[in-house]
Amino acid sequence: MSTKKTPLKLMVETTDTDYWNDSCSLEELAYAIENGAVGATTNPVIVYSVLKKELPLWKDRIIEIAADNPTFSEDEVAWQVIEEMAIKGSELLLPVFKRENGMKGRISIQTNAKFYRNTEAMVEQAVKFSKLAPNMQIKMPVTKAGIDAFEEATYRGVNINATVCFTLPQVLAAGEAVERGLKRREAEGLDVSKMTPICTIMVGRLDDWLKVVADKENIIINPAYLDLAGVAVMKKAVKIFRERGLRSKLLVAAYRSQLHWSELIGGGIVHTIPYKWQKRYNASTVEVKDTTDEPLDSQVVNDLYEKFEDFRKAYDADGLSPSEFDLYGATARTLRGFIGGYDQLLLIIRELMIPNPDA
Repeated sequence: MSTKKTPLKLMVETTDTDYWNDSCSLEELAYAIENGAVGATTNPVIVYSVLKKELPLWKDRIIEIAADNPTFSEDEVAWQVIEEMAIKGSELLLPVFKRENGMKGRISIQTNAKFYRNTEAMVEQAVKFSKLAPNMQIKMPVTKAGIDAFEEATYRGVNINATVCFTLPQVLAAGEAVERGLKRREAEGLDVSKMTPICTIMVGRLDDWLKVVADKENIIINPAYLDLAGVAVMKKAVKIFRERGLRSKLLVAAYRSQLHWSELIGGGIVHTIPYKWQKRYNASTVEVKDTTDEPLDSQVVNDLYEKFEDFRKAYDADGLSPSEFDLYGATARTLRGFIGGYDQLLLIIRELMIPNPDA
């Protein structure tokens, strides 16, 4: 049997880069851990996809939850399932969490996407989720309400993961909110030494949005450049986080090509990679080397900047104000997708709670 290390395992062993499994599927998480993964993450679409794929493993449990809790709505049953999925994933990661002295080995669970405008509701759910297991990381969206939620939840000791984020203004606002929360804790003598906040940029979803804009506005540009918009924003974010001393780690999500991995190795970045992309990367011959601090060809950034107002909004530190976060194209598309994924999850729960008598 070959003892050659996979590219992902080589990456975590030879560069300052971590990776997580972008799913709560236990089978996929086990593969990821074998290849060096030190975390996992979920969102409403992921939970729906896993449940649809693994329904035979969950069907009886869902029926049992509903039977044991006769007043539960389908939402309450759904959240019980989401929590149990996260707990099962946390158990697989617990050996990593213990080995790394609590600094790695967490699983992210996302608050209800429908709370994106409600700071108090997000914080309340975040605190609740943080107590499900010792190695929980709580995802909340980088919306206007989310910024205040990051500060308050961090102050309360929650390890946050700022998600639904595509732009430099968003990720900087999230990172600075976390700093305010950490400093409030420190001022009261509360421990922050084991806190591991994360700020995500969904690089592929920014690329997706600019492709939509290009089609709507009839913009002609080298199509290869549109696959690097998110990479450009992430490279700039790494530099500014370092300059400002922000303690949150940056995380790459939403893969569309190998460039979203190979152009962002090193720099203390975390990658959360779907199973299919892990398999692709591990089967590739891409050289594993530090690339995050290598600048992109200036022509790529200049053309994107000149032709797309929405790239300028994403690339400039002051390109968006918090009041504009929620309706930025990539944010609105992703929130709609996450809420839609949650609604699809509820349909599965409903079918089990109220079987179709006509079927």
